[in-house]
Amino acid sequence: MSLFSKMKTRSYWVNFSKVAIPFFLIFVVISLLWNSGGAIFSGNFDMVNEVNFSNGKWKPFFGSKLIGSVIYGIWMTSKNTK
Repeated sequence: MSLFSKMKTRSYWVNFSKVAIPFFLIFVVISLLWNSGGAIFSGNFDMVNEVNFSNGKWKPFFGSKLIGSVIYGIWMTSKNTK
């Protein structure tokens, strides 16, 4: 079965969401800990905001994680769908 014929089924997208959404959330948490772990553990959330989200930084922060999660979700779901 080809990728595009798999993508036409409802079960494909249900399984995709089961893979992509948790991966996105874990990816965001790990990235925040990697970029601002010290500020998070010290409770300095203004610094976390400044480093990751202010002045339009939220767009590439979440955009890259969203694109990565979609690619990972499609790949894993296609690999595991018969």
